[in-house]
Amino acid sequence: MIERIRTKRFRYHAPVLVCLAAIVVLLLLPTGFEGALLYHEAERCAARVLEVDNSTIIDTGLVRSGEQRCTLELIGGAFDGEIVTGVNMLNGSLEQDKLFSPGDRARVVVSHDGDTITNVTMSDHDRLGWEALMAVAFALLLILFAGRTGLRAIASFVLTILCLWKVLVPCYLKGYNPIWVGLAITLFLTLLIIALVYGFDRRCAAAVSGSFLGILVTCVLGAVFTDLFQIHGAVMSYSESLLYSGYSHLNLTQIFMASIFLGASGAVMDLSVDITSAVYEVVEKRPDLGWREAMRSGLNVGRAAMGTMTTTLLFAYSGGYIALLMVFMAQGTPVEHILNYKYVSAELIHTVIGSFGLVTVAPFTALCAGCFLARRPAVKAATLPAAESTEGE
Repeated sequence: MIERIRTKRFRYHAPVLVCLAAIVVLLLLPTGFEGALLYHEAERCAARVLEVDNSTIIDTGLVRSGEQRCTLELIGGAFDGEIVTGVNMLNGSLEQDKLFSPGDRARVVVSHDGDTITNVTMSDHDRLGWEALMAVAFALLLILFAGRTGLRAIASFVLTILCLWKVLVPCYLKGYNPIWVGLAITLFLTLLIIALVYGFDRRCAAAVSGSFLGILVTCVLGAVFTDLFQIHGAVMSYSESLLYSGYSHLNLTQIFMASIFLGASGAVMDLSVDITSAVYEVVEKRPDLGWREAMRSGLNVGRAAMGTMTTTLLFAYSGGYIALLMVFMAQGTPVEHILNYKYVSAELIHTVIGSFGLVTVAPFTALCAGCFLARRPAVKAATLPAAESTEGE
């Protein structure tokens, strides 16, 4: 009994050790693009805005062009404390342009020739402090309400970020097949994230199996419908800039296909864990239950969850396109024209194909949970005499 308890504890805590080890390895892992700097004779640092000169800004309705000159105090780096003049170029784009006021903190690029500053370009507002505050507040709130589970959630969050930044993105830039790389990383993250919830046990095996089968369905359907809709991967934001930066060899369409199942994988995991937990609780309360009955219980839970989960992706993807929808309505664009636009069709693929994955993961997970979690016939046969003898007493 003691050995069994130790084994159970080890299986529950082992994923934490694996996750922490993976985080350390990823932190030390070079991406291979550390030297890909646009400005080698330059230093990036923060700066405090002391004064601004808006006299050369040209206002044309809502659009502003020209340049804003700011007096800056550099913070950090080799030129810490120096007072310089920085240039904030305005391109006439409300989306990309920014204006500074005295007292603001900015991120700047200091071009220099040895110890002499030649030019200071203002890139954007310095938001690192507020971003760090937001991250710390989120972590504290998660730990406050979830305790140890919150710590595991933070570990999985950090691991996911590092996997995407240190493995996925570099592999894509190096020209590896986006679909295979995406599937491999998704499987790894699915396994470890679910293991952080359950430990390495039968529940983990059931949830991971169901999740990955649903992700495979999403992957196949995403590739098929991307081809049928004749969607080019350049529909993704900033993808053309990537091509013009010297990466014209990349297959943007395959990257777009991979983004479909990557975007849906989180919701798929969520639904899979819900169904697995429900089946596990049913089987624990009814050890005599066969795998078919356990699977039916999982299907019933899946049907209830799918009523809301299928709209989860719709809200997630459409939230960033409210302005576009307003433009369509303001211009009186017919619905049939809207649905035929390439970027609208691309979002429909993301939403509907991702929902296909959610719909299919329910029966897959219910089947896997029934097979993995339901008691074996030998176990049931061993438990029945004890139950009957208890009733006789």
